[in-house]
Amino acid sequence: MKLTKVLSVVVVFLLAFTVNAYAQKNYIKDADRAYEGEQYFNAVELYKKGMSKIKNKQEKARITFQIAECYRKMNDWKQAETWYGKAIKAKHTNDVMYLYYAEAKKINEKYAEAVVAFQDYQKMVPSDPAGENGIKSSELAQKWKDSPTRWVVENMALINSKDFDFSPTYGDKKHTELIFTSKREGQTGSKIDPISGTMYSDLFTTKVDKNGKWSTPTTIQGEVNSPVGNEGASCVTKKADKIYFTRCEQAKKKWVTCKIYVAPKKGNAWGTPEVVDFGLPAEVLDSFNFRHPTVSADEQVMVFSSDMTGAMGGTKSDLWMSTYDKKSKKWNKPTNLGATLNTAGREGFPYLSEKGDLYYSSDGLLGMGGLDIFMAPRQGTEWKWGTPSNLQYPMNSSKDDFGIVFDGLKEKGYLTSDREGTKGADDIWSFYLPPLVFKLDGTVTDCKYGPSITVDGAVVRMVGSDGSALEDTCGKDGKYHFDLDPEVSYVLTVFGDKGHSPKADAYLNLPDKDKGKLTTVGEMQSKNWTLDFCLVPAEFEIRFPAVLYDLGKATLRPESKDSLNFLYQTLIDNPSAVIEIGSHTDSRGSDKSNEKLAQARAQSCVDYLVKEKGIDPKRLVAKGYGETKPLKMADGTVLTEKYIMSKKTKQEQEALHQLNRRTAFRVLSWDYVDPKAPQDQNKRKIIPKVNKGAFDDTGDRDTLETNAPAPRPMPVPAPENPAPTPNPKPTPADNNLQGLRPDMF
Repeated sequence: MKLTKVLSVVVVFLLAFTVNAYAQKNYIKDADRAYEGEQYFNAVELYKKGMSKIKNKQEKARITFQIAECYRKMNDWKQAETWYGKAIKAKHTNDVMYLYYAEAKKINEKYAEAVVAFQDYQKMVPSDPAGENGIKSSELAQKWKDSPTRWVVENMALINSKDFDFSPTYGDKKHTELIFTSKREGQTGSKIDPISGTMYSDLFTTKVDKNGKWSTPTTIQGEVNSPVGNEGASCVTKKADKIYFTRCEQAKKKWVTCKIYVAPKKGNAWGTPEVVDFGLPAEVLDSFNFRHPTVSADEQVMVFSSDMTGAMGGTKSDLWMSTYDKKSKKWNKPTNLGATLNTAGREGFPYLSEKGDLYYSSDGLLGMGGLDIFMAPRQGTEWKWGTPSNLQYPMNSSKDDFGIVFDGLKEKGYLTSDREGTKGADDIWSFYLPPLVFKLDGTVTDCKYGPSITVDGAVVRMVGSDGSALEDTCGKDGKYHFDLDPEVSYVLTVFGDKGHSPKADAYLNLPDKDKGKLTTVGEMQSKNWTLDFCLVPAEFEIRFPAVLYDLGKATLRPESKDSLNFLYQTLIDNPSAVIEIGSHTDSRGSDKSNEKLAQARAQSCVDYLVKEKGIDPKRLVAKGYGETKPLKMADGTVLTEKYIMSKKTKQEQEALHQLNRRTAFRVLSWDYVDPKAPQDQNKRKIIPKVNKGAFDDTGDRDTLETNAPAPRPMPVPAPENPAPTPNPKPTPADNNLQGLRPDMF
C-alpha cells in the first residue's frame, strides 16, 4: 500500500515535471514561430514567459537578443536599447547587436554614447562602413540639433490619437482636407491585427474650417478601406479625382504582399479600387511589396517603394519610378531610381512636389536616427534627380520622420514623426518656414557738435542690389528705419541739405564716411542691424584732405588729385550744392603776392574739377584769401602771425604756418539745377517704402517699381550634403511587414 502511494506520487511528480517542461519548451517554440511570422508583439510576450525557466546561458542570450529584435521591429527603441544591452552582457554571439545597440542610442538622442558604441562596433567589424557612418551621423545629428534650421515643426494635437497616425496627403484641390492613415478606433471592421496587436489601419479624413480648426477625423467614404487588412500611405492627384494608396491584405496561412491601388472619386466618396499592376505578372505582384505611391502634378510619373528583385538593399525597399501610357491608360513597367537615391538601407514614403523635387525617407544615408527625410532636386525637365540632402533638425529628429507633403508651392505642409512630444505612436506634425525678418535702424547726428545733437529732416537713402531704392526722413530724434529683403546687398547714403538742428541750418553728405554697406546675402536667421551716421554742418569753412602744391606755385601735385576726387564725390552726393573753394596762405610774404598765389591755387582746383571731372563751372567759385583768414582752432585759438611767433622753436612755428596753408570749401547755396538732366531727374527719386521685407504665402513680394526684377524664391537653408553612403547593415531580411506599421517596410 505504501509502495503504491509512493509510486503514485512519483508518477504525478514526473508527469507534472514533464508537462511543465513541455509547456516551457512550447513558449519559446511558439515565440520563435510568432517571430518568424512577424507577430513581434506576441513573440515578446511568449519569450518573456518562457525565459524564466531557461537554464542554458547561450539559449538565454539568444532569447534576450530576439526580444531586442522584436522591440526594434516594433520601433520601440528605448526597450530595444535595454534588451540589446542585456544581450551584450549575456555575451550573445551575433555582432549585429552591437550595431543595433549603437543605433538605439543614437535614436534615443544619446549621441555621445552612440559615438562610443559605434566605435566599439567599428573595432569588431572594421570591414563594415556602418560603424564609421554611425559615428559621422551621430556627430552630425548633434551639430544639426545645436544649430537648427528656420523651419518650425508643431504637433497637430487636435487630429492625432494615441495610436498610429501617419502619411498625410491633401484630399481636395483647395487643400482644405487632409487624408491620412490611422490605427485609431472607429476603423472599418474594428478588428485587431494579430501581427501588431493594434487595430488595422484605415484612411481617415479631416477638414479645416474658416477659423483654421480641423474637424474630428472620420474614415473616408467609399470602398477604399477594407474590413481585414491595412490601408496605408496614399496620394490624391492634383485634380483630386483619383486616390492612389497602399493596401496590405491578410489571409490565413497565406503570404500576402502589399500592393498599390487606385480608386476614382465618385461624388463625395471614393469608388471601387483597382490594383496598379505596372504591367508585371501576377507572380511578381504576389512575391514583392509595392507601397507609398506619389504621383506628379501632371499625373505622368509615379514614384513608389518596393523590395522587388533588383533593389539596392536586397530584400529591403528602394524607390522605383513608373511612367503613364496615355494610349493604354496603364502604368508602365517600373525602373529602379539607382544608387544616387537608393542605398542598402530602406527608402520609402516618396513625395513629388509641384516643382518635381523628390522628398523621401531613408535610413541608409547619414541622418539623425531612424528614418530621416531627404530632398533630391529635379534635374532639368526630365524626371531625374540630383544628390539628396538631409532636411536637418527640426524637420528631422532622432526618431522616424517620413510621410511629408507640401501645401503646393508654399513653404508649409505636414509630415509624420514619432519624436518627443508625440501623443502615443506616430503623429502628424505641421511645419512652416517663417519669413526672414531683417531690420535696419539708426540715428543721424552732428559730426562736429556730438551725438547728442540729432539732425531733423536728414534723408537716408538705401539702394539695393535687386534694383530697389528707398528713402526715409529723420524726425526730431534723428532716427530712420528700413525693412530689408533676403539675399540683397545695400548701400546707404545720408542727405543733409534739408536737415537742421539747434547748431546748424544745413548739412553736407561727405563721401565714404557717411555711407554704409550691409548685406543679407547668406543670412539664415532673422537679424536687426544698427547703422548710425553723422553729418558735417555746412559752415563757413569745411576742410578736406590736404591739397598739395609745388613750393610757391599753384601747380597741383599728382597726389593732390586724390584729395580733389573727394571733393568731386561730395558734389555728386550733394547734387544741388554750389560751393566755394577757398585757398589760404601763411603770413610770410606780401599781402598782394599771397592773395595772388591763393587765387591761383583755388583756380587750379576748380580747373581740375571742371576740365577733368566734368563738373559744371556754375557749381564752383574760386576764392583766394591769402593770409587774411588765419585758421581758427577747435579750442578757439586763431593762428595769427603774433601767436605763431610767440612759440619758442622754429619747429613749432613752421607747423602752425603749415596749418594756415590750406584749401577748404563752403556751401554757397543749394539752388543748382542740372540743365542737361530731364526735369524729373533733378529731384531725388523717392520710392514708397516697403514694410514687409519678406514674402507672403504665395511667394510673391510687394513690387518696389514696375520694372523691378522678378522676386527670387525664399532661400532655404542649404543642408550639409554628405554624398549618399550605403549603409550595409548586416540585418536579417525583413519580410513584407514591419512591426506596428505593416504598410511601411
